[in-house]
Amino acid sequence: MKTKKTINRPIRIFAVLAIFLATALSMTSRDTHGWTLVWSEDFDNATLNDSIWSKIPRGGADWNRHMASYDSLYSINDGILTLRGVNNSNLEADTARFLTGGIWSKGKHQFEPGRIEVKARLGNAQGAWPAIWLLPADTVEYGWPKGGEIDMMEHLNYDTIAYQTVHSIYTLYEGGENNPPHFGTAQIKMDDWNVFGVDILPEALVFHLNGEETFRYPRIDSIPGQYPYYLPMYLLIDMQIQGSWVGKADPSTLPVKMEIDWIRHYKK
Repeated sequence: MKTKKTINRPIRIFAVLAIFLATALSMTSRDTHGWTLVWSEDFDNATLNDSIWSKIPRGGADWNRHMASYDSLYSINDGILTLRGVNNSNLEADTARFLTGGIWSKGKHQFEPGRIEVKARLGNAQGAWPAIWLLPADTVEYGWPKGGEIDMMEHLNYDTIAYQTVHSIYTLYEGGENNPPHFGTAQIKMDDWNVFGVDILPEALVFHLNGEETFRYPRIDSIPGQYPYYLPMYLLIDMQIQGSWVGKADPSTLPVKMEIDWIRHYKK
């Protein structure tokens, strides 16, 4: 009996390990079936990798009119990038009413067509408008909106949903807003982590949230210029405040923040 137990124990251990490994592999294949990870960002360093990322400069549009490079708006701790939106307490030094942090990979790192996912946790405030989106890497040939815009995620105020949207010359100026529908909404986990993603395919843009497809924008070959999106893109992640869509901000509800855990880029 002693010999039998000695022989069977490794067999039982091996069987348990084999089942565990098979389960783990099955879960992995479900999550990334048909896709190969080609690039990732885990924010493992205490500062931004400036070969990949730049702080978004201020501009004149709703989304970037409060962007600033102040260190207080950016931090990386324990592998988490935090972008903040705050009231400006020194209007003599900076006339912007609010100050927001945002990063982009413009001119540094481009994402070829494939699957792009970002794991983020969103804060809430009146006038908060965090966004994760993509624009064409070739800004000369495909100046906005010629090459399209892919909004992986936009969140407004205290909404329990996120918006996932596409824009182009066709959707904006040629009557293509609803042919086919150019946006969808998806229920998010409030005050928790969510994984926002999009697959840029030759035949469609496929949006997803936490691994579930949420919205699909198909290519229609009979409509010229309807699908300009199959291009290398750069990524923007920004904590925006106030605008014509999100509405007026309530300073008493600020500061607000968006946290980013990781970014993944897959190809077929």
